[in-house]
Amino acid sequence: METQDQRQVVTFITDFGTRDHYMGIIKGTILSAVRAVHFVDITHDVKSHDIVQAAFILKNVYSSFPSGTIHVVSVNNYYHKRRKTIVFEYEGQFFIGPDNGLFSLIFGKQIEQAFAIPEPQDAILAVKNTIAIAVQHITAQQPLAAFAQPIPKIVQRITLQPVINRYQIMGSVIHVDHYENCIVNVDQALFDRVRDGRKFALFFKRNNPIIKLSQHYYDVPVGEALCLFNAAGFLEIAVNMGKASSLLNLNLEDTVQIDFI
Repeated sequence: METQDQRQVVTFITDFGTRDHYMGIIKGTILSAVRAVHFVDITHDVKSHDIVQAAFILKNVYSSFPSGTIHVVSVNNYYHKRRKTIVFEYEGQFFIGPDNGLFSLIFGKQIEQAFAIPEPQDAILAVKNTIAIAVQHITAQQPLAAFAQPIPKIVQRITLQPVINRYQIMGSVIHVDHYENCIVNVDQALFDRVRDGRKFALFFKRNNPIIKLSQHYYDVPVGEALCLFNAAGFLEIAVNMGKASSLLNLNLEDTVQIDFI
């Protein structure tokens, strides 16, 4: 009997939800091809077709897994009649998902070589077969070129980037989590570089500016707004024991302005 340590780790990020049978079909097809796998469900609650949210989640989680892990992303797979499901290796880990721009949001142009997995175009939920094929061959330590065709490049999608000058950073909300904390596309390295030791004021919507960085949510009284850098290193606007998005009327792609004094 295989032990868990000997099994191939396969993670999933999808927009399938947990009420339907779709993930059962995919997992069953994989198990029919290779039994020695250990499934990790990161989330199946990505908003329908939202590749930006899926990319954000994958970007913040994949490096926590051991070398050789296979990460499967199934979001907006049927985006085009000539769609492609691709597979590639990056920093010792493997990634499988649609070539719809999702992976470019994470890796930019750093992927050295991606491969298209053969897929029957007229099959319902055909992605189950392409994923199973890829997992089977990767688990057998076969080269990607043995079962997939190299492609010259993956689809690129441009993300919203902060606008900076000497006195200001103009960012935007890129993710609202389960607790309605609002994550901004400003990382700590950028913030510290532009700040250069100065005081700051963070403005958003018609709310009072935040002028202090917190280390913990409880650094401010219950119900008060705060900002901090989260575990992923991104600026986060939150409310202690509250829901920042609802209470502050702050939503995806809303502008956040940071002035340095």
